[in-house]
Amino acid sequence: MAETVPTPTEYVDTISKLVDLPIAPEHRPGVIQNFERIMAIAKLVTEFPLPENLETAPIFEP
Repeated sequence: MAETVPTPTEYVDTISKLVDLPIAPEHRPGVIQNFERIMAIAKLVTEFPLPENLETAPIFEP
């Protein structure tokens, strides 16, 4: 089953209502534009292929 991804406009409108955060009309286009960028970057990360034999590290050590 395919997952439906909201448009940046739908996402901004829905989440701003959900968290009760009004967005001024003059700022709304910029907020939507930023979410378009965020979604494009996230797509690169989530669609990056990982090898099947990859194991997670038990402890993060910088």
